[in-house]
Amino acid sequence: MRQIDEEYVQTGLVRFGYRHFVVLGRHSQQAAEASECAAEQGAFWAYHDLLYARATRGADGLKQSAADLGLDVAAFSACLDADRYSSLVRAETALTESLGVRGTPAFLINGQPLSGAQPFDVFERIIEAELGGSGS
Repeated sequence: MRQIDEEYVQTGLVRFGYRHFVVLGRHSQQAAEASECAAEQGAFWAYHDLLYARATRGADGLKQSAADLGLDVAAFSACLDADRYSSLVRAETALTESLGVRGTPAFLINGQPLSGAQPFDVFERIIEAELGGSGS
């Protein structure tokens, strides 16, 4: 994703949007909500990456991950404990389901679905075709 960000998003050629898709029940729901609480402190991607690296579960683990990133744990905990982003995560999950997403990771490139982890060249081919380029 970093290469896509560098070559296409940061250059203004494409827009990237992230939507939550809860697939593993309450733990996934809570982790998605926690990532939004981290986003309040400008740490969405750092927190997201840490959760995937650790497979963190439960409120205590989520709060510890926030502490490990140097976030304001009191503010993070208040956000998480209040279920501040519960409705957002549920709405985004419903949206992604309505678009036909059934698993993660999943991508829509100009409405074209792409499922599963893919190498950069697969994304590049599709993006270039959508941009009107030749692709690789």
